[in-house]
Amino acid sequence: MSKIKTSLIGLSLGALGIVFGDIGTSPLYALNVLFGQDGRHLSINRLNIYGVISLIIWSITLVVSIKFLAFIMRADNEGEGGIMALMAHIKSSKLKPKYRMLFIFLGIIGVGLFYGDSTITPAISVLSAVEGLKVVAPKLSALILPVTLIILALLFMIQKYGTGLIGKLFGPVMLIWFTTLAIGGGWQVWLHPQILIALSPLTTINFFISQPVIAFFATGAVVLAITGAEALYADMGHFGRPPIAKAWFFVVFPSLMLCYMGEGALMLQHPSASANPLVLLFPSLARLPIVLLATLATIIASQSVISGAFSLTRQAVQLDFLPKMLIRHTSTIEGGQIYLPFVNIVLFIVVSMLVIVFGSSIRLANAYGVAVSGTLATDTILYLVILRSVWQKPIRTIVLMGLVFVPIDLLFVTSSAPKILKGGWFPVLIGIFIFILISTWLKGQKIMIKERRALEEPLLVFIAKVHDHLPPISRIPGTAIYIGHHHDLTPLALNATFEELHELPEKVIIVTVEVTPTSHIAEHKRIILDDLGQSDDGIGHVSLFYGYHDTINIPEVLRQVKRYNNQPDYDLDLDNAAYFISQGRVVFSNRHNLSLWRKHLYSFMARNALSTSDFYKLPISRTEEMQPFIKL
Repeated sequence: MSKIKTSLIGLSLGALGIVFGDIGTSPLYALNVLFGQDGRHLSINRLNIYGVISLIIWSITLVVSIKFLAFIMRADNEGEGGIMALMAHIKSSKLKPKYRMLFIFLGIIGVGLFYGDSTITPAISVLSAVEGLKVVAPKLSALILPVTLIILALLFMIQKYGTGLIGKLFGPVMLIWFTTLAIGGGWQVWLHPQILIALSPLTTINFFISQPVIAFFATGAVVLAITGAEALYADMGHFGRPPIAKAWFFVVFPSLMLCYMGEGALMLQHPSASANPLVLLFPSLARLPIVLLATLATIIASQSVISGAFSLTRQAVQLDFLPKMLIRHTSTIEGGQIYLPFVNIVLFIVVSMLVIVFGSSIRLANAYGVAVSGTLATDTILYLVILRSVWQKPIRTIVLMGLVFVPIDLLFVTSSAPKILKGGWFPVLIGIFIFILISTWLKGQKIMIKERRALEEPLLVFIAKVHDHLPPISRIPGTAIYIGHHHDLTPLALNATFEELHELPEKVIIVTVEVTPTSHIAEHKRIILDDLGQSDDGIGHVSLFYGYHDTINIPEVLRQVKRYNNQPDYDLDLDNAAYFISQGRVVFSNRHNLSLWRKHLYSFMARNALSTSDFYKLPISRTEEMQPFIKL
């Protein structure tokens, strides 16, 4: 077997563990939510079973196999995917500014719904797996909530240690999980082959024609079967599209189809099986191991969503959609393995509250569908915009794709809408909260940048002032590095040094950092040097460019200046260099159109943000920070 094939198999196995955990654990609760115990929600009869199973199969086919794998996953950003990749395309598009901001705000709503999904997934997945105890040992029902909370506590506690070691087990475990689903479901299909009629799209069409109202409301629960579709796209950067596609078509998709058909066939024969159809697919002796395997699979599914929340938050921070926060790398090899303490704590608190307040997977499912359908609709709209504004595809192509995918998303969203009053308010509330945070931060940052630029004089004017100063400005031994906010403007700290002390170090380097909408910037392309037209005055400028997936470390990258740019003026003594930052302090004023409560919110976020020195990995003992007052 060639190395390429071996590598592809390895990546596909890894994708099983990281990408498909969420959608792979949906059979634990999807049909239970749809039908309820003994058909309490939807009558268990041949027409409904065939119709629902067919609707699930074709929803998965259209949304995952066609919409995401065939189309949306082609909208990558240098191999990276997810809603942030779509927003990066929009941000760099040629759309008019007002339309660009409109679609970015739409993306922010999708980000908010993703965070809602990130809190619901661990809660509903682990809870639904532990609920299998009711089938295996009904007397242990009282332990379901405590056991769920203990598992979740352990899951969030281990985040700080990283997932590298555990991640090696994810792929094989999920391969066993999907094989188990296929065997359990396939056996029931073998016993009741008439369920194969669900594979025909005509069965779905007949379901809508014969029972349109029931089919419509059933669609709101069927969306639970496609949870995790966004993960295929969001985690594309870890594995690439080909391994994900192979894992999907050869393992995950057929296993899910067999499992859902097997659950449907079982419920037709034993309506009481709707209480927990997946566990009841197997003989009594195998049910406890199935519950344990399901619990492990849901932990893996939860882990992938938590990691996704970490990754999305880092991207938002890098693109300045959120304030700076502590980001720890848990692997010296894999840059994508990160840990955000603040996000981890907030997620654990919210997830635990969800388990306690809702108390069952069925009640949680009402909240879940709204988050999933909203995120999928957002992806579709942004993708269609990119087709036209970035790739310049013909209008007829956009219209054709819109006619296929938009009605599907609209059906999912509208059928999920009635759930808002039954728990769907939660992800909507999360989405609104995240939208307020991000939009307030963006608005506040825009004002602060404008005010700062009014205080900072043009850099070339400052250079001329230093060069022409009489008597000549005194230069003291050493190297000083000033962190600037704009490549054409003088950092306030540098200007203060000149005006107040009337001296400058022998070497002054102004560093500005720009995070681009691109996911990664190669090391040799990150650095641009500029002697500012005065190569003899010891003042230079370094522009550093990063992608939104890159880790910013200014001292480390400055050490690469000599390696990639052999210029004597930039041979810096970084072991003794002093760093200077001008970090603005917010002062309220009446100068800007921003409500008082949002000014307080922005000020709170700014005060509690990670310091610039920590975010840029500057040496604390050699870093000075000044805080000029800036009016908001």
